[in-house]
Formats: sequence, structure tokens, C-alpha cells
Amino acid sequence: MAFIDFLWRRPLTALLAVALAACGNVPLLQSAPMPAAPAAPSYPAPVSVPAPVAAPEPPPPPAASEPAPPPAQVESPGVAARFPEPAVTYRTPAFAPGHDAFTSNAELHDAMRALVYDGGAKEGALTIKLLPLGSSQTGGRLEALFFTRDADAAMALPMRTPRPTVLLVGQQHGDEPAGSEALLVIAQELAQGKLQAVLDRINVIILPRANPDGAAAGRRATASGIDANRDHLLLRTPEAQAQAQLVREFAPVVVVDAHEYTAIGRYVQKFGAVQRYDALVQYAMTANLPEFVTKASEEWFRRPMLARFKTEGIASQWYYTTSSDVDDKKISMGGVQPDTGRNVNGLTNAVSILIETRGGGIGRLHLKRRVYTHVTAITSVLENAAQRAPDLVKLRQFVDADVAAKACQGEVVVEAEATPSEYSLTMLDPTTGADKTVNVSWDSALALNPLKLRARPCGYWLGADQTDAVMRLRALGVQVRRADEPGSLRGETYRETSRATGVRSDVLGSIADAGGVVLVKVDLVPALLDVPTGSYYVPLDQPLANLVLAAMEPDTQNSFFANRIVTGIAVQARVLQRPEVRMTTLP
Repeated sequence: MAFIDFLWRRPLTALLAVALAACGNVPLLQSAPMPAAPAAPSYPAPVSVPAPVAAPEPPPPPAASEPAPPPAQVESPGVAARFPEPAVTYRTPAFAPGHDAFTSNAELHDAMRALVYDGGAKEGALTIKLLPLGSSQTGGRLEALFFTRDADAAMALPMRTPRPTVLLVGQQHGDEPAGSEALLVIAQELAQGKLQAVLDRINVIILPRANPDGAAAGRRATASGIDANRDHLLLRTPEAQAQAQLVREFAPVVVVDAHEYTAIGRYVQKFGAVQRYDALVQYAMTANLPEFVTKASEEWFRRPMLARFKTEGIASQWYYTTSSDVDDKKISMGGVQPDTGRNVNGLTNAVSILIETRGGGIGRLHLKRRVYTHVTAITSVLENAAQRAPDLVKLRQFVDADVAAKACQGEVVVEAEATPSEYSLTMLDPTTGADKTVNVSWDSALALNPLKLRARPCGYWLGADQTDAVMRLRALGVQVRRADEPGSLRGETYRETSRATGVRSDVLGSIADAGGVVLVKVDLVPALLDVPTGSYYVPLDQPLANLVLAAMEPDTQNSFFANRIVTGIAVQARVLQRPEVRMTTLP
């Protein structure tokens, strides 16, 4: 679609309308104003949601009790003055008088149960259901709340409805509590407050604490030591599987991931400064991401959010981070690997937004402001999603069809990296609190540098014994077919030319988790592939094709082969023609 480049700077509604018209598809997009919210009405039994796949790692024993927040690092009066407390009142356990810890797992569960509400079958009635998603590695509850005014959705869960769904996720990292606190506030506002109006246009799912074990222990990772936010492609933890279940069953068009970032620590050591920004924001940025999804993320969500921040006196910037090596002065935007929730959800064709508040390493300091920042950002997302609900539905329909139509043609980016550049950041003098401009080497994720390109296949073949890989693909929502009879296919096999054992690294070279990976280099070899009965075909003529690419090309650090889910280089291949062999689509 060469006209996309020409029209790129036009508003997305106009650009998408032209694309849809060219496809002879749906009419021009129109955004209607939100109607006023009807009065709130009484509360349901939890819906039964299938349990996620069990995690293979043996968990350590659970923490004995909910810890108090760690002591905050010292902050000068000059710096503290730059972050005044907002004039708001929150009714979460963490803000209760005399409560000096964050909301515990037990308190969060009770608060969520208290919001459950059955509005009945009457159209427009509010329904709030608790979605049990299984257990964490130490037996903690993984659960979400589903908010709707759609009577059909309320009566039959899980289901995908014509009304778009927004998924809000908090505290994937257990030592980043403000997101969980803020999502409890958002849940209260959806149930009984000013946000009820958005439910006339959208459904909302809130998973306020995605890592209850980490929250109980006050640590970043899950109980097994795996970073839940680097597990969204591999799905080795029940915490990541729970999020995949929500995405698979409800197909959210917008996903928000609420985190916190380091405020002091290494920035003082490296730059003689502390962090200035209340919020850092970034949407999905990874190889093969549909460009309309990127444009919607920027035009429909980030720009309005920044405008709301400005009105509320909240300082913001692109998300960025730096390594713990004090001699490494490079700053990088969020990673471009297809492993984080932000990027994996983007490859499901959802608008996927990361919001990080200034909270790492400062205990409860400025907690109300941190929560207020998240609440402001997420309120902006929900209101804009509601206003854009028809546009989001049509965007998703178009992108799903466009991704599926690309099978067997063109090129794909197998591996990419951020682009080195320079940038100017505003930080704070650690003593006076005055603004301090810091010019830095900056790896930009706004433009990716392709490292490895290949022709896009029609799909991938997997041997009949690769049931673990098939299970994980199905857990991601990917369509997989099984051969009902033997046959042959034109394709390409992988010939291994070198092998090493390494680690899966994040954006700055830090180890993403403790598991080693198999790092190979390969050549592609044309072949006539034998397709035995019972072997598998993973087609690319489906909406999740770009997610399949991330999992199936073996010579990347996140691939199923590199992480030993696919058991050998010879049991997978690229398929270059649509198969004529009789196959059954797995349920």
C-alpha cells in the first residue's frame, strides 16, 4: 500500500478511511461524543475462567507476610518541593489513616470483591464480574475485574463483543506499587464515580496486580526469578499466562501497562542528577508492528494524554532507562524485543501503552502524586477509547485483515535494533531541585534499524512431537492446524552454521532472566517438506501472524527454539506455499 507513506502525516481517521475505501470495506470513520452516564444500580458471582497452563519452574516457599515499603532514599527539600501533593482523596487501603504499607494482596482481593455487582439483563445496566485467572507460583490469587454495560457480554463470559474492550494491567513488577493502587482507584471510579460514562461505549478489564508474589516480597521478579514482563511470548509463568488468557479471550483493542521507574540511584551516580518527570510513556515499538496501530497510539492516545498532563501540571517524557553500570552513560528508550507486554500486545494489533511513574527506590514518598499521575493517564486513555470506540473497532478489523493478507508475500524483519542518536533530558539538581539539562547518547525506538530481513513465508511447519510449542502458540491465541493425512509442501529448512549458549538480554544488555538460550546462525535451504499425519502447520494468513514470526524464526534470542520450547532445528521449517493437505484447526 504505497499510498500509506504519502498520507502518513494526515490524521489517522482520514488515512484509515482511505485505506478502508480502497479495500471496498467499511464507510468513513466518525467519532461520536460520549453520552451521559445513567445512574448506577446491586453485585454477581465470579465467572468461571479456564485456568492457565501450569508453570514448569518449581516455586520457592511463599513470603511469610506482607512487608512494609522499603525505606526511601534521601531526597533533599529542594527536590521534594518539585513534587507537591495533589489535592485529591483516595479510598484504597494504602491511603487509610495509620496505614504505613501498600495495599496487601488480601486487602486488594477484599476491595475487588466489594466492587462486584450484578446489574441484571437490562440493557445499559452496570455489571462488574470477578475473573479468576488461576494462581501465582506461591498460590496467590490472580484475578481481574470486568466492567460492562453490555447485557450480552454480562450474561456470557468470556466472549468477544462488538463493543471494544480496554485491558488495564498493574504491578507486573512487584516493587512498583503505584500502578496497582491507581487501578484500584480506577475500578472505584468505573463502579461508582465519574468514569461510568465510558462503559456506554467500551468494556474495561482491570488486572490490578499481575505479580502478587513479587508484591508480597517487595521485589521485581516473580517467585521463580523470572521477570513477568519479559515472559509474554514464552509464557513460562502463570502470571504471564493469566494476561495471555485475557488477551486471547477478550481481544482488547487497547492495553495499558502501569509501572514505576527508578527516580534516584544510578542517575545521581552517572549524571549528578535525579529524575524530573512524573511520567514516562511509550507505546509498542517492535519489528513488524502494523503502522496504523503505531499511528493510532500516537494520535489518538499519547498526544491527548500529554495535553492532559500539561493541564494537571504533570511533567512527562518518552520512557527511557539506563544500565546499572556507572560508566555506561547511554540512555535508551524501552526495548524493541518482542517479549514485553507492551510489544507482544502490539503484535496482537492492539494499541499497547506503557506508563511509568517516578517511584522506584523512594518507598512511599510522593505516593499520592504517583497514583494521581497514573489515574490521570489512564483516565485519558479510557475517555479517548470511549470517544474513539467506532474508530477502534474499524481500525482493528482493517489491521487484522491486512496482516493476514500479507502471507506468502513481501519481506519481514526477523531482528531489529533501536537507532543510536542524541537527546536532551531535563533532570534535577539533587540539592537545590533546580532543572538540570543533560545531553545524552540516546537509543531511539521511534525508528528501528533492521538487522535481518527474510521473505515472508505462508506459514511454519512443526513436527508432531512439538506439543509444547503448539500449546504456547494456542495460549497466545494463534491458530494452529494439524495434518489429517500425509503430504508434502514446498518450503525452506534451516541449516545451522554456528551455535553458542548465551543469555536473553534486555534493552541495555542486562540479563532478562536466569534461563540460558541457544544462540544460532542459520542458512535457509530450499526443500520439499514431508508432512506426516499429526504434524502441525501454523499459517500466517491470520491476524496474529506477526506474533508467530517472533516465535518461530529460530535465530533470535526470544524464539521458541532459542528458549528450548521447539526442541530442534530440524523439527521446524518455513512453508512457501499454501498447503493442500487436509488439516484440522485445533480448538
